Amino acid sequence: MIKFLIKGILRDKTRSLLPIIVVSLGVFLTVFMTAWITGVFGDMIDLSARYTTGHVKIMTRSYAENKNQLPNDLALLEVEELLKTLNNEYAELEWVKRINFGGLLDVPDENGETRAQGPAAGKAIDMLSPDSKELERMNILKSIVKGRVPNKQGEAIISDNFAEKFNVNVGDELTVFGSTMYGSMMFKTFIVSGTISFGNAFLDRGAIIIDISDAQMALDMQDAASELLGYFKTGAYDDAKADTLKSTFNKKYSLIEDEFSPQMFKLRDQDGLAQYLDMADSMAGVMVFFWIIAMSIVLWNTGLLGGLRRYSEYGVRLALGEEKGHIFKTIIYEALIIGFLGSVLGTLIGLGASYYLQEVGLDFSSITKNVTMMLPQVYRAAITPQLFYIGFLPGLVAMTLGNALAGYAIYKRKTATLFKELEV
Repeated sequence: MIKFLIKGILRDKTRSLLPIIVVSLGVFLTVFMTAWITGVFGDMIDLSARYTTGHVKIMTRSYAENKNQLPNDLALLEVEELLKTLNNEYAELEWVKRINFGGLLDVPDENGETRAQGPAAGKAIDMLSPDSKELERMNILKSIVKGRVPNKQGEAIISDNFAEKFNVNVGDELTVFGSTMYGSMMFKTFIVSGTISFGNAFLDRGAIIIDISDAQMALDMQDAASELLGYFKTGAYDDAKADTLKSTFNKKYSLIEDEFSPQMFKLRDQDGLAQYLDMADSMAGVMVFFWIIAMSIVLWNTGLLGGLRRYSEYGVRLALGEEKGHIFKTIIYEALIIGFLGSVLGTLIGLGASYYLQEVGLDFSSITKNVTMMLPQVYRAAITPQLFYIGFLPGLVAMTLGNALAGYAIYKRKTATLFKELEV
């Protein structure tokens, strides 16, 4: 019977063409929008992970409570020994140390007097070690506007916006004013090796990036760091693994009574990212539910129109003795076949469009350049395993539900009315 129904669907285009188009369109939108939403939220989370949160982060308990104030007096101590422990016990992650600091950037004139000053948001990373991946992770090489990255101590990269505003050129000197880990005043002069622009106001606002060895020397933070960040070597954030790491580490090393003991936080625990992750997980389900309802209504109307066209066909089949239940089953089987064909077609088109946006992306830098939140410049779709099957749910369910609602009219046919119709 299935073979017979397939022949009927393929030969009678008026019966199958419109439903297949409707199903394909709905499945395409479901697959494409799921890929787009997953990619957008993934890009935002990945950006935060690379620049601020890591996949997991270790801070002292006190630093974590006041981290917005950049309290380096509460920083981690003996970080080299801690890094050795982490590399041995949690080898599935790559561990890096970072120092965050604030202060003033002082630009001198030709006489060495202050010509201009501006607030600085500083970050110290490992730029000089040959095996360091920090430059790649933070996309610094591609964000350089002028000059180059530091290749020796005493050099710094500054925001291109700051350089343009205060007429600072590559090779000029500037001084960072701030406070050390122990509260004393800090004055450190750097040579500008290059300027950088991330295309985001949050990152470009008075930024200065130096090597971590310079920061440790200037801030009296030898063998100390503001935070240690861990990145899964697979490159992808795994919340379940991060939760296990967090639980085991904190149980072993974090002491509630010791405010300077290290404490691990996973990505979800930081900067309100749990809300973004939960939203990304729920959006796919909401979209599938929406398209099931919308397409069911459309396909119900399509089924009713098809049923009216085939009204006489159903009457003849009933008159020949075919049971109403059998006719209804054939309608459902037809719906499943049409839904499957439409789902396959829509999934293929959706995956093609998603792959294009995954590789090319859409550049929103002109819109986000004045945004003070940490947002990526280019948004991309993301192809995940669920895209290969998620479209079949609305495609099959909506088509079957629509035809089931339309086919219910068969059970309302009365034999007396049927014979009157056939006589006409």
